[in-house]
Amino acid sequence: MGIEKKPQFAVNKTAHPFDRARLEALLSRRFFYAPAFEIYGGEFEHAVAGLYDYGPPGSALQSNIISAWRKHFIIEEGMSELDTTIMTPAPVFETSGHVARFADFMSKDTVSGEVLRTDHLVKDVLNARLKSNALARGLTPQAEDPKAKKKRVKAADTLVKLEDAVVEKYESILAQLDNFTGPELGQIIVDNDIRNPVTGNKMAEPVQFNLMFASSIGPTGQHPGYLRPETAQGHFLNFSRLLDYNNGRVPFASACIGRSFRNEISPRAGLLRVREFTMAEIEHYVDPEDKSHIRFGEVKDTELVLLPRDVQESGSVQTTTITIGDAVAKGITLGYFMTRIYSFLLSIGIDPTRLRFRQHMANEMAHYATDCWDAEIENSVGGWTECVGCADRAAYDLSVHSKRTGQSLTVQKALDTPIVEEKLVGTLDKKVVGKTFKADAGALGKLIDEVSESELEKLQSGLLNGPVKVTIPGGKELELTAEMLKVEKKTFKKSVREFTPNVIEPSFGMGRILYALLEHSFWARESDIERGVLSFPPLVAPTKVLIVPLSSKSEFDPLVKEISAKFRRAGVHSRVDDSNVAIGRRYARNDELGTPFGVTVDFASLKNGTITVRERDTMLQLIGPINTVIDTVVELCEGQLAWADVLKVKTDLREYDGKQDVDV
Repeated sequence: MGIEKKPQFAVNKTAHPFDRARLEALLSRRFFYAPAFEIYGGEFEHAVAGLYDYGPPGSALQSNIISAWRKHFIIEEGMSELDTTIMTPAPVFETSGHVARFADFMSKDTVSGEVLRTDHLVKDVLNARLKSNALARGLTPQAEDPKAKKKRVKAADTLVKLEDAVVEKYESILAQLDNFTGPELGQIIVDNDIRNPVTGNKMAEPVQFNLMFASSIGPTGQHPGYLRPETAQGHFLNFSRLLDYNNGRVPFASACIGRSFRNEISPRAGLLRVREFTMAEIEHYVDPEDKSHIRFGEVKDTELVLLPRDVQESGSVQTTTITIGDAVAKGITLGYFMTRIYSFLLSIGIDPTRLRFRQHMANEMAHYATDCWDAEIENSVGGWTECVGCADRAAYDLSVHSKRTGQSLTVQKALDTPIVEEKLVGTLDKKVVGKTFKADAGALGKLIDEVSESELEKLQSGLLNGPVKVTIPGGKELELTAEMLKVEKKTFKKSVREFTPNVIEPSFGMGRILYALLEHSFWARESDIERGVLSFPPLVAPTKVLIVPLSSKSEFDPLVKEISAKFRRAGVHSRVDDSNVAIGRRYARNDELGTPFGVTVDFASLKNGTITVRERDTMLQLIGPINTVIDTVVELCEGQLAWADVLKVKTDLREYDGKQDVDV
């Protein structure tokens, strides 16, 4: 059996600096993903920007991330999974506030008409100026970027040093960027002479642009609708059924994985800013008087890197590392959910040193949220990029949908001790009221039922002095007499507390997480920069095992089929590479695909019943009986065994030295 040369020392994954051009070339060549409708060239380039197709390895990687997400959250937390519709009638999003407020600011080139997202324009130009300043001062090494011409920020021919005060001003603007309003961004553009970085033209005043894709339902076009920009509304509209499914009790959680759509202004950041994407969203329904989590004790000692709101508003991006127990003691209410997000991201391979949680500032908060922390992952395309949002939506959504539809979206909770209370109650004489006001009697009754106790006191006082006037919905005034309305105190015994649950929502952008994982996993062999490797954890690797027969002779077929079948039965995805290229080349091209393990079958396998297993990163190979190797690989893929512990646990395996001399 031929043996691949392997290093006899620890793997050095940082021997070469990260090279995005090499990663993108690999992803394109191996078809992880590609621009949609690519063969049409530039025929409708702008229309399809931000749309991507995933190839076999990319699809498998995303499916495995979703499978890990489902196990980590839905199964482990006992959530109720939904699959709701994409097409949504307009009144739903009018009620939720999305029609009026789900928007970004955009700026138009005053000459070419090109449209750019305003905050991204400011960010790109100021970052380019700061980078130019750093290079001019020799603060960072100047690296050649093979895609410089395609960048949104055109490199200056001459590096420019900035005054210290200007650097400080730019850094302060960038730290607070998400907190600026449209007019404030417009003033920043004017004050700092920010122009279109490609054309050099001035930009017009920022204007709002709604990000939802409008559509119509039915053949007549009379029923407007939208493609959903999130899955959340499908949860809220089914709340009553979900509550019943969960025996009428909170807390409980619903989860949904599906496609969402946002009509991005200028989607030019690969998978980080797209118009169609996969979301995984969770809605935790909790008692507003008790948002604690029963499993908080399990995670309270977890340390997270936090960037609070007040730090950003001061113009700084200095983070704090703190246990989530201490953070919650200081007032952070989303602690349990943030740690669960953190542990999931680490389990699929995200680098913890490039992960932080940033709190939203006041102006950037979504219209439905009272607090929000984003899990941001650092990458070479977007810097610190929001990949997961964890928002406290309070009772906003359930309240607005209940008001719009008249349907009760509340929880009734039996009290341990009944509450006895006195309150003012207004009672109408229906016979007199009906005879006097006829069609308006119903509206009057509803008004009296909903009026506050303080208003009832005013009515009671007024009736002592004669008739009083009230205004019903629609603006019509009615005159009431003491004969029509009686206001008096009554005693009530309350055995049930009724409330609208608050909602805590972790929302995951799967495409962004996938791209960040690709960057964090990519490196090149120290001995050969052309040998790229994607070090996916076995949990999410597109293919878990490569089966490599050393010969294409037919006598190998039964054993290869047997090994492949055993992996299949164990639920481990394997592929056979029986091509005629050298074994080292076969391993190398599967290292590019992130395949963590390879088993090699040779003539000695037929005679001795032994095969080797190779680990992707170290290239170390072990040899042993076929069934032992298969069982070992299955345990490695299921996370029951670590590669570093294999030789300690599996006594009938040993390091392979190039010879199959094990007698069995």
